[in-house]
Amino acid sequence: MKTIRGISVKSLTRVEGEGALKVQLVDGRVEIAEFKIYEPPRFFERLLRGRQIMEVPDITARICGICPVAYQMSSCIALEKALGISASPAITRLRRLLYCGEWITSHALHMHLLHAPDFLGCESGFSLPPEYAGFLEDGLLLKALGNQILEAVGGRAVHPVNVTVGGFYRGPDVAAVRSLIPRLEQGLEAVSRSLKRVSQFCFPKASSPTVRLSLASDAEYPMNYGDLMITGIEQPVCTPIEAFAEHSREFQVRHSTALHSRLIDGNASYLCGPLARLSHNIERLPKLAREAAEGCGINWAEASMHQSIVARGIEVLAAIEDALAIAADYQAIPTPARQEITPQAGSGCHATEAPRGLLYHHYKVDEDGLVTAATIIPPTSQNQAQIEADLATMLTQQLGQPSPPDDASLTRQCETLIRSYDPCISCATHFLTLSISGR
Repeated sequence: MKTIRGISVKSLTRVEGEGALKVQLVDGRVEIAEFKIYEPPRFFERLLRGRQIMEVPDITARICGICPVAYQMSSCIALEKALGISASPAITRLRRLLYCGEWITSHALHMHLLHAPDFLGCESGFSLPPEYAGFLEDGLLLKALGNQILEAVGGRAVHPVNVTVGGFYRGPDVAAVRSLIPRLEQGLEAVSRSLKRVSQFCFPKASSPTVRLSLASDAEYPMNYGDLMITGIEQPVCTPIEAFAEHSREFQVRHSTALHSRLIDGNASYLCGPLARLSHNIERLPKLAREAAEGCGINWAEASMHQSIVARGIEVLAAIEDALAIAADYQAIPTPARQEITPQAGSGCHATEAPRGLLYHHYKVDEDGLVTAATIIPPTSQNQAQIEADLATMLTQQLGQPSPPDDASLTRQCETLIRSYDPCISCATHFLTLSISGR
């Protein structure tokens, strides 16, 4: 008779959105390891059809309250490509400053409130041990710093309103941007303390995701620009982002309202996000962040997902360094703050690096400036297949021990692994294949 053992978590905590976990073990083997996303789909790609080009950044921002800038930047640059224009260097720098704010606030939230409790045996970020009170305060300081950048450049902290195709509706005020400098200097000190803390966590031994996908750039640590890089496969890839659809495919599974992604060549699942970015671009980090990445004792090419909390800290440090440099150089409001748009038929695709990984947008527009087709592939949907592969590997390793963990311990380990990806579930639930019969 078969021995069947099940693990079920109906609602994962300390993640953005609504997701569940289902594991079924048969005779000590992993038969099912599912990261179930059950949030209702929101059909954003369909909602964009027929919309004016200038409406797109504000609509796509509503996909997520944590990473709206990523959606705005990917959509703006993809549409600018469709129109045959490009933003000025001054606008490009301000866009990077805005993106720095998003990385800081998103990573700080995850590090201090969502992920750290897993290493400290706590249920939430607000039940950390007393000796971590300063760690929590630093996290809140960093979260506020990121919001201040978003407000200064984007007009407000959630769903910024100053972003448009071609630039900004209004050039950010010079005094407001430069007033960020002392706060950014405080942020450098705060994230340095946090990095020291998280680098000392006891990380479980775990396998490392082999196939990694991110942007890669010769110019700077990638946020808004770069080529597509894929490593961990027989023939590594480095190609313009326009070739993304030639390498990655989406497909639907029964247990998720979000699409999964795999590589077309070999059908491999893959990882995107901070670990992929670091392993591909460590030499492009600014000075302090690179020193931290090289001095923390982690081999980033082989780092496990549990160590992603350190990678996020390094990226916060890098974002603050970049933001300081941009704010210090900001002497005058760009004129013009945005390029004039002349509608024309065309198509364009682009990807930026959201905090959780590569975010791909592709649009087709007609001669009246209306969107006729849209494709949006969020990082969490790309990571789903890899999350499930990692769950299966981890469970197999744990069950193979001389004294396998009990169900409660296995459940905690599964939840911790999923949280290490910092999944943004609401981002992923934008599509569902609907079939109606009997009519």
